[in-house]
Amino acid sequence: MVGQGAMRALRTGIISSPAVFLGLALAACGGEPPLGAVAPPAPPEPVASVAPAPVAPSVPGHSVDLAAMDPAVKPGADFFVYANGGWLAKAEIPADRVSAGVWLRLTQEIEKRTTGLLDEAARAGAPAGSSLQKVGDFYAAYMDEAAIEARGVKPLAPELARIARITDAKSLAAYLGAQLRADVDALNSGDIHTDRAFGLYVDGDLNDPSRNAAYLMQGGLGMPDRSYYLDDAPAMARHRAKYEAHLAALLKLAKVADPEGKAKKAVEIERRIAQAHVTRAEAEDVSKANNPWPRAEFGKRAPGLEWDAFFRAAGLDGIDTVVVWMPGAITGMAALARSVPVADWKAYLTARAVDRAAPLLPKAFVDERFAFYATELHGVPTPPPRTRRALELMNAVVPELVGREYVKRYFPAESKRAIEQMVASIVAAFSRRIDALSWMSASTKAKAKEKLATLRVGIGYPDAWADDSALTVARDDAFGNVERAESWDSHRRMASIGKPLDRGQWEMPAQVVNAQNLPIRNALSFPAGILAAPFFDPASTAAANYGSIGAVIGHEISHSFDDQGSKFDAQGRFASWWTPEDYAHFEASGAALAAQFSAYKPFPDASVDGKLTLGENIADLAGLAAAYDAWRASLAGALPPTQDGLTGDQQFFLAFAQTWQEKIRDEAVREHLTTDTHAPPRFRALTVRNLDDWYGPFDVKAGDPLFLSPGERVRVW
Repeated sequence: MVGQGAMRALRTGIISSPAVFLGLALAACGGEPPLGAVAPPAPPEPVASVAPAPVAPSVPGHSVDLAAMDPAVKPGADFFVYANGGWLAKAEIPADRVSAGVWLRLTQEIEKRTTGLLDEAARAGAPAGSSLQKVGDFYAAYMDEAAIEARGVKPLAPELARIARITDAKSLAAYLGAQLRADVDALNSGDIHTDRAFGLYVDGDLNDPSRNAAYLMQGGLGMPDRSYYLDDAPAMARHRAKYEAHLAALLKLAKVADPEGKAKKAVEIERRIAQAHVTRAEAEDVSKANNPWPRAEFGKRAPGLEWDAFFRAAGLDGIDTVVVWMPGAITGMAALARSVPVADWKAYLTARAVDRAAPLLPKAFVDERFAFYATELHGVPTPPPRTRRALELMNAVVPELVGREYVKRYFPAESKRAIEQMVASIVAAFSRRIDALSWMSASTKAKAKEKLATLRVGIGYPDAWADDSALTVARDDAFGNVERAESWDSHRRMASIGKPLDRGQWEMPAQVVNAQNLPIRNALSFPAGILAAPFFDPASTAAANYGSIGAVIGHEISHSFDDQGSKFDAQGRFASWWTPEDYAHFEASGAALAAQFSAYKPFPDASVDGKLTLGENIADLAGLAAAYDAWRASLAGALPPTQDGLTGDQQFFLAFAQTWQEKIRDEAVREHLTTDTHAPPRFRALTVRNLDDWYGPFDVKAGDPLFLSPGERVRVW
């Protein structure tokens, strides 16, 4: 898979990438593991109500979810459980989901709305060629299980025939090139992950962000990460054995000769590919990724693959330069092209083709794929309903077509205006925080404020939707619809290489519960999906809204200034704008935050990787601080009103902690620790311990497990 860390340097989200087509929740990874390194030394004592400071009287409305709280837990012992313990005690993860929590509840509401919209579109008889007709026919084709069963593996036959025609190094390279897709691999994931041999991403050039560049990235793995192939832990060894059996089962269903032998060869090639892959943390370091290779030098720099044949088949023959994000992985894959026998390559490519296609084949293929990717890897016992699988697939391959219809019905103009005002207030608060930094020089402050002033913010949906006139959708061809959608999207992205960058282009569907920062474009996206209750609730108090959606907004703004975003200037160019002294101070603060998170242990034998999650943790911390300042500024000096017996400050911080309300399966937590650049939500809620303003409202004192002395509290922005 293309390293998620690499993508965080180019685009980031408030939560981990939505898991699609495996029946996994479109939600943050989190959990209910023990607090580990910060666990209280003794059972928490019941806490008396915190004596509030004088405040204004209550006003109509509501604040946080009082029933979700556990007042028997001291806030300073475990703030996550204090805010969410009542809910945790009763919550059950649905059998067809990987997690439960607020992200899932909103996602389920959006799924219900969108599935109804798709079902209606499938029956409506929309005008031919319209987006509504295309989403309706796409949905109808996928829901026609009888037709899919009747076709069997026939849709896969052309791909298997292409693999069978590989006879030498040149035809192998041509096949791998023809497989290449720009930022698309819908049958595996909705993010920039790929189980194809290479990944391709198109975005602004690191050195000249006014134009688009092509980024070639590592790929080729069917399991989530290189560690699944190389780690000697018993759990990983079991996953490898199950994976090989899974591939053999699929090949047998597809009536491929010698399924066990081909599966064994496929897993061995993937193991060798994994050896060449860089780690997630290495992939995230953009300073190691700026490697523009002239096309003419690929054969010299990465010998073994017939690169001319590869690029010609990929449709990139006219590109002069390609940025190689992970040189070692590309060099390693090229070497394997020469050293591995063609017959073994064909076994590997056949296994990958069948595995990738399985979700669109008869039920036996779908069930087998679910058994491995959802049950074995994530502990999910029950497949999701077909309606949800249809929606997850469409959110991956035709997201803008679905989003265009969704926002027409479910994103009111008043919500857009309210969020625009909140964004402006938090940007202003961030600017004031820059001014107040005692350690930062005037020259660095000026550059930081220039970057903030040129930030482009998208609310709800893109200003312009993709032109889908060239996309053909057939009501009786589910498999072909996906192939055509992948090809259409890939070609339009490839066609933009070398052309001016569109800073307004979105990379996240409008209907998902997430948000995004795009450092090369110096741009943010807040999809309509997340701009709804409980994250943004017009009936809730300002304190609660700022603590929830305000912190999300602050998080994405802060990504422009995290450990990777801080390496891009106001124009999105990969260039330093810091004095050496200022950057050294910034790095020291980051190291302290990394150490703080590395001390958190979801399991006795597994810790959070503070370095891997550093960018997200910086964004949480700086974003929460900016949202708090913006909320206080919005009061214009007035006392914040109480609500539900809580002071304004208590509402703000509790709303933040309840944003991370999540219970997740242990198997998914372990994968999360290995592959995700976000810390588990439970620990993200503990970001509050670095803010001075959290201590007083909750009577947190020295001796409490979460207490940090003022000198220990990490302050970044």
